[in-house]
Amino acid sequence: MSKFYTKLTPRLQKFIAAQKMFFVATAPNSGRINLSPKGMDSFRVVDENRVLWLNVTGSGNETAAHLLENKRITIMFCSFEKAPNILRLYGKGTEIKPNDAQWTDLISLFPETPGARQIFDISIDSAQTSCGMSIPFYEYKGERDALNEWASEQGKEGIKNYWEDKNQTSIDGLPTGIL
Repeated sequence: MSKFYTKLTPRLQKFIAAQKMFFVATAPNSGRINLSPKGMDSFRVVDENRVLWLNVTGSGNETAAHLLENKRITIMFCSFEKAPNILRLYGKGTEIKPNDAQWTDLISLFPETPGARQIFDISIDSAQTSCGMSIPFYEYKGERDALNEWASEQGKEGIKNYWEDKNQTSIDGLPTGIL
């Protein structure tokens, strides 16, 4: 049975910390829903109603465009090991870019990551658990290095050029505000 929470309890925070992967969903007021898997060491619980997600340079920048329009975001964690569990976080997010005043303090909460593009600061309205009994077991074998290697090869100037070429608008043509 599902259960709703108004805050991230210590048990939910411990569950989040144990997960190696999560999913991010956003949607514009009109257009495509974006649902993306995320990994790396890129998620932090700040307190019972606030989380941070470090986003790295990728092929699109849908989350930024959608949050500029309506701030709505859902994050989902699934247990692929041990006891079955699904946790969804519902909230409102804002983007923090490398030139923003808060960046220096917040980026220090994460390992150095080439291609770091933005941090999403998410205020949690509610959380929901559900059973997850149909989720299969998977064994964690490690992180993929391909994205970090690519970003390191680009260097800061190459990453900025990539943002200019590929990350200015969403697939629906909405501005992302990246630069």
